[in-house]
Amino acid sequence: MKQKFIAAAVQMVSGTDVAANLATAARLVAEAAAAGARFVVLPEYFCLMGRQDGDKVAISEEAGQGPMQAALATMARDNKLWLAAGTIPLRCPEPGKVFNSTLVFDPAGQQVARYDKIHLFGYTGNGERYCESDSIQAGSSPVKVDIGLAEVACGICYDLRFPELFRQLAPFDVMILPAAFTATTGEAHWEVLLRARAIENQCYVIASGQGGTHENGRKTHGQSMIIDPWGRILAQQALGEGVVLAEIDPALLHSVRSGLPALAHRVL
Repeated sequence: MKQKFIAAAVQMVSGTDVAANLATAARLVAEAAAAGARFVVLPEYFCLMGRQDGDKVAISEEAGQGPMQAALATMARDNKLWLAAGTIPLRCPEPGKVFNSTLVFDPAGQQVARYDKIHLFGYTGNGERYCESDSIQAGSSPVKVDIGLAEVACGICYDLRFPELFRQLAPFDVMILPAAFTATTGEAHWEVLLRARAIENQCYVIASGQGGTHENGRKTHGQSMIIDPWGRILAQQALGEGVVLAEIDPALLHSVRSGLPALAHRVL
């Protein structure tokens, strides 16, 4: 059986300055490492919450090269930890669009996995409008990665509403969800959906969110949290930047799955 380890969900209130956001991320990752974290998850759009959709296209990088990816590799290597690097914009074939991608780095700073967000958020109401498909090309492949400490299923923000994505990947030990949930939808659905995914997949969930009012006027829900396989919230933070820490215990995973073998009872 694998050993216990400390995981961290980093919460940010990212702005429009990429360099400043990278510096904040580096500081918070180092803080998590100092607290004993061996696996750290950054939030969606940690590198930029732009004033308009085109801003992320303008800073996008080719996969495998660029200052943002180099900075993330350095964070993982300098702190000797596994890093799920929130999301960054990577170039895609369609003009004017990018992939919204989570990159996973090992403690040597090598990229070991990439997940491109599959489900693209769209919402209109309460004076708000969001349409990610205007500037993002959807990914097509679910991703599960073995980070040595645990098997990790990748999701990003709006993916949370599509349990069939994670069912394709089950079983796994940990589900990650970098996010920038809106204040409106987050207040209504964030916690209940995260706990449902943990319960039905009998896994830990590490949800790292944007949490506050951003320079561009957008308000995000925050409430980054780590949830255990029984659906219990182990740690969380409401708003503002910070680090949420909790222990991932393989013995608890085994206990939950052996006592209530729901995954083994799956029929469909």
